[in-house]
Amino acid sequence: MQNKKNKSSVVKRHIVAALFLPFLIAYLYYLPASPYFMALLIIAGMIAMWEFYSMYKVPAKLYVPGVLIGGVFIYLLCLYPSFVMEVIFISLFILLLLRLFSEATPSGCMSAIGPLSAGLFYVAGFLSFQWLLRTEALGMEYIFLLYTSVWLADGGAFYIGTYMGKHKLYPSISPNKTWEGAYGSLLGGALGAVIIKTIFNMPVSFTGAAAIGAVIGVSALIGDLIESMFKRDAGVKDSSVFIPGHGGVLDKLDGMLIAGPVLYIIVRYF
Repeated sequence: MQNKKNKSSVVKRHIVAALFLPFLIAYLYYLPASPYFMALLIIAGMIAMWEFYSMYKVPAKLYVPGVLIGGVFIYLLCLYPSFVMEVIFISLFILLLLRLFSEATPSGCMSAIGPLSAGLFYVAGFLSFQWLLRTEALGMEYIFLLYTSVWLADGGAFYIGTYMGKHKLYPSISPNKTWEGAYGSLLGGALGAVIIKTIFNMPVSFTGAAAIGAVIGVSALIGDLIESMFKRDAGVKDSSVFIPGHGGVLDKLDGMLIAGPVLYIIVRYF
């Protein structure tokens, strides 16, 4: 019975991916960064933040404005990336004001502000690096490199871990992850980077592309573990059921939230 359920889930994942990926590829390739890619980041970020706040049962009177502030946070960082500290101050200050005046007692303020601020920086802040990748780097090829490497890293981890995994990686955080799956993530990331380097004829050697992809694969795995840590702490399996067979938007973004900033640092400084 469990095997049938797992097979049904895998089939559903493949169907959703087959329907969604062509649309996303065309969206990224043919439409300009502003306003379309910016809008994609804002919408995905706001949904992911809503999932994060729902996991931690943040009261609606706080998480609704928190999600809106997160959308504005991404928008301002896209428009004015050099004013990152000012954007962080304004956003956190507004969240603190909301908690200050929404309750008559200070009791529990940290349990409310903690998830609010963590969601703001973890989701909106980390996601905004993708805008920098597309605009401050050399263009959309770096977004395709990020997405393809993360997707193939996830696929490599899933399939190699499922069929070859024997040694547990971090049981207390993610019981199903194995060291074999981690190696699959590294190999998948490297393969994804080499594929995109070839398609776009990017100015990096095959060895360099494979190395960058391997780093992305490891970063995506760490991002997955970080989100698993949050989910285990919140007592949920998936961030939501927004995407059939895949869980929530946050579940699909978790690897990119870490791999995106890592790739930006590599491109920007190395």
